[in-house]
Amino acid sequence: MDRSRRFTLVGTILGSSIAFIDMTVVNVALPRIQADLGGGLAAQQWVVDAYLLTLGSLILVGGSLGDIFGEVRLFTIGVAAFGVASALCAVAPDVTTLIVFRGVQGVAGALLTPASLAVITSTFEGADRGAAIGTWTAWSGISTVVGPLLGGWLIEVSSWRVIFLLNVPISILTVAIALLLMPRRAQGPTAAPVDYAGAVLCAAGLGGVVFALIEQPRLGWTHWAIVLGFAGGALCLAAFVLWELRASSPMLPLRLFGRRNFTVTNVETLAVYGGLSAWGFFLALFLQQVAGYSPFRSGLATIPVTIVLFFLSRYAGRLSATHGPRVFMAAGPLLGGASLLALARLPVGLSYWVDLLPPLVGFAVGLAMTVAPLTTTVLSEAGAGDAGIASGVNNAVARIAGLVAIAGVGLAASDGSHRLTAHGFHVAMLIVGGLICLGGAIGAVGIRNPA
Repeated sequence: MDRSRRFTLVGTILGSSIAFIDMTVVNVALPRIQADLGGGLAAQQWVVDAYLLTLGSLILVGGSLGDIFGEVRLFTIGVAAFGVASALCAVAPDVTTLIVFRGVQGVAGALLTPASLAVITSTFEGADRGAAIGTWTAWSGISTVVGPLLGGWLIEVSSWRVIFLLNVPISILTVAIALLLMPRRAQGPTAAPVDYAGAVLCAAGLGGVVFALIEQPRLGWTHWAIVLGFAGGALCLAAFVLWELRASSPMLPLRLFGRRNFTVTNVETLAVYGGLSAWGFFLALFLQQVAGYSPFRSGLATIPVTIVLFFLSRYAGRLSATHGPRVFMAAGPLLGGASLLALARLPVGLSYWVDLLPPLVGFAVGLAMTVAPLTTTVLSEAGAGDAGIASGVNNAVARIAGLVAIAGVGLAASDGSHRLTAHGFHVAMLIVGGLICLGGAIGAVGIRNPA
């Protein structure tokens, strides 16, 4: 691998890692944020979902902008904006302000996340592309697990605000790499319009539904705000689909869904990443608020997932590129989901080595088998010309899955109190394990290996 490609891979890993870290490290900080700024379970859900809402709603626009103006340029802007938004989160004086700035972080993430994969796709070819995506996936996955460990330690020795300040120097280093060392490809036609109407309809639809899911335990099903949230959100989402069918330059090009593997992979992503996001959110709360773990110990508990992802993801990406993704995208989620079902009986006075470690290892192996083949399949089906928007679609599906799953599973797990209970956690893990297993069944039935 030449110098330019090596630094391109390093830069995309660093940039995407700050976005992925903020999806998991905040979970560990939620109890301390609640103690400092106030708010109950609903506020904790909003601190996470405000980020996922803007990220999931706008990531398709980010993919389109990358194809029009150049992936490296959008990647650089997104990373810089993410650093600024992180600094604002670190100084938030109350929970409402923090939620707003988390939404700003999501906007920046919507620019950098699809661009990072699109840069890899335009830089690498063939088996090298599969290996590069596998490496990117491994380190991105590791960052989502190392984040809670490092963040938990920093929270204990200082404050939850430090977890946001850490993004600032990483952003500066990544911007320097992008400006000085990443190769630029020829830009697309800059006259193509951006689908702002589609973005507004998508954000309004998702926001209405998620608001209703999160606030229903507090307000009740018959409250006008809940009824309006569900009804208005559903209408906006329906209008979004109709608009995309007629728009001259849609943010969601429905033609891509005419390709079987692309469609099936995104449906599988919806199930797997919904379960994955809800797993991380509720496990972090359970370990701290129910089992009595410290933030650092809570992050340390998931280290086996990091180790397994580090050693297996690259090989899974390469093997799936050579032998086809079907067996990986079927067996991986089935193994991972079945492992998480065991957490539905996790006792309050748990033994880490007996009760928690074995399910986590099984889940990690399944996850390592799934993520890189899934990402490679999406990009391979789209081709280099649509790499940015295809990456955006898949990332949007993953983020929207997490957004809705955290709100929906939280609704099922809530008993009306402001804290997660052991029973609520057990209900959540049954749903999470079932979702991920469903993803494996979808992959087994729907995915076709390319000739």
